[in-house]
Amino acid sequence: SGRMDKYAPLLIENGLRGMVGKGMRSKAVKDAVVRYKAVYCAAVGGAGALLSQRIIEAEVIAWDDLGAEAVRRIHVKDFPVVVINDIYGGDLYAEGKEAWKKVEK
Repeated sequence: SGRMDKYAPLLIENGLRGMVGKGMRSKAVKDAVVRYKAVYCAAVGGAGALLSQRIIEAEVIAWDDLGAEAVRRIHVKDFPVVVINDIYGGDLYAEGKEAWKKVEK
């Protein structure tokens, strides 16, 4: 996810409304998610085979030459991901860290 952070704000500004990855996103990406009402979802690491079975249709929208980083429009069913960053500024990773700090005390 992080390797796409320098491109994601511009992509979101130009219509990208959902992303799937595993890692945390930069402040610029999270700000764009809120500003343009997008979402960032996280998948469990190593679950690529399971996720691929849930994709009903995929169409490359831009940069086919980037392979896995190409921009695709996908239609999914029963797609097991969790919304991490939402249109309201929610950040499940940050919330989890804060909750864990309280447990550690």
